Amino acid sequence: MTPNPIAETIASLMPRARAELTELVAFQSVADPAVFPRSECEGAANWVAGALRSEGFQDVALLDTPDGSQSVYGLLPGPAGAPTVLLYAHYDVQPPLDESAWLTPPFELTERDGRWYGRGAADCKGGLLMHLLALRALKAHGGIPVSVKVIVEGSEEQGTGGLERYAEAHPELLAADAVVIGDTGNFRVGLPTVTATLRGMTMLRVQLDTLKGNLHSGQFGGAAPDALAAMIRLLDSLRAADGSTTVDGLAADAGWDGLQYPEDEFRQDAKVLDGVELIGTGTVADRIWARPAVTVIGIDCPPVVGATPSVQASARAQISLRVPPGVDAADATKLLTAHLESHTPWGARLSVEQIGQGQPFRADTSSPAYTSMAEAMRIAYPGEEMQSSGMGGSIPLCNTLASLYPEAEILLIGLSEPEAQIHAVNESVSPEELERLSVAEAHFLVNYAHSKQD
Repeated sequence: MTPNPIAETIASLMPRARAELTELVAFQSVADPAVFPRSECEGAANWVAGALRSEGFQDVALLDTPDGSQSVYGLLPGPAGAPTVLLYAHYDVQPPLDESAWLTPPFELTERDGRWYGRGAADCKGGLLMHLLALRALKAHGGIPVSVKVIVEGSEEQGTGGLERYAEAHPELLAADAVVIGDTGNFRVGLPTVTATLRGMTMLRVQLDTLKGNLHSGQFGGAAPDALAAMIRLLDSLRAADGSTTVDGLAADAGWDGLQYPEDEFRQDAKVLDGVELIGTGTVADRIWARPAVTVIGIDCPPVVGATPSVQASARAQISLRVPPGVDAADATKLLTAHLESHTPWGARLSVEQIGQGQPFRADTSSPAYTSMAEAMRIAYPGEEMQSSGMGGSIPLCNTLASLYPEAEILLIGLSEPEAQIHAVNESVSPEELERLSVAEAHFLVNYAHSKQD
């Protein structure tokens, strides 16, 4: 096999990358001060800024965005006349959830069975290391052939739109010919994949009130309206008997005609218990990439331990609705709110607060940048061809960038393949995927520079 100097250099840089990822994972950078102190996010942001400065980036800045978070920006000028490529990642992470369920501490990068475990290792602190590795390898072999902008977001997981609003107010800042979003993942470890579509999302906080205060269930139960029971009935209205999402007026029958997701593989990836059915109808790809999906992500109710025999006066829940490309997230929010209003039982008093929203996204996979990436993927993954898949999650910034820079080509790659278990306990990253995708990104930058010269 012909030696690949870029791949050899990146392989030699992997111990350094592990040490840096260890430092970055140690920041408990959940962008919610009710969960972890703001200083954790500030520490991570400063770490990112320092890393960019050490690589020679200019104009490195901590951007105070409207939602109270900080994004980190830097510019590395390239040769005269070279195209500009924007590289994206985010340093904020999901909460660790049940820390006792982690086999190793969530904020200590730990190697086990060939993978590196830690919150944010794949989503998306590893994505930042992927960008750094690609740039370092190019600097070691003749230099970086494009101008590079890096933006590392501080509140992507919260969906509060800080960076989107900042970009809209400063439209020149992130202008680029191509954008590499390092926040998705291969369909399977070892199968190079670009993400062609993203579902959008809306997040609502819902409260029901029925009484002025809790009541004794023996004295009043049976006639007094129970707010928790009302909430259960309301949430149940969002699903059909087969588990399909049912929001009045929101279509839920679209199909996916690309790469398919075999049901047995999905069951294994999702760790579905034996004998438990999947929900919904159509193919798995239809359900997770082409159709809306509602999830109750939180509910306030008395814990079993210490519960008292009471009729509940109030109940609160948080609802996430994922919406596929072709559906406007704002319209979906209106439909969901109207559905909740019309299905609230017993005249309970309903209040709805929107706490997050992001539009779905569809990439133009026929653009020249995708040809450059496909060629790069062949080098990084010998014997494999690049695949295109959907992704059920949301990256709200994509639509903002597409709106601000309609000529920009937007590619989505990353480290969040199924084994990574992002947003769950025991999140991990495959170091082999980190290495190969860094090789792919480096070759993409070279290929893309050449394509713009032709």
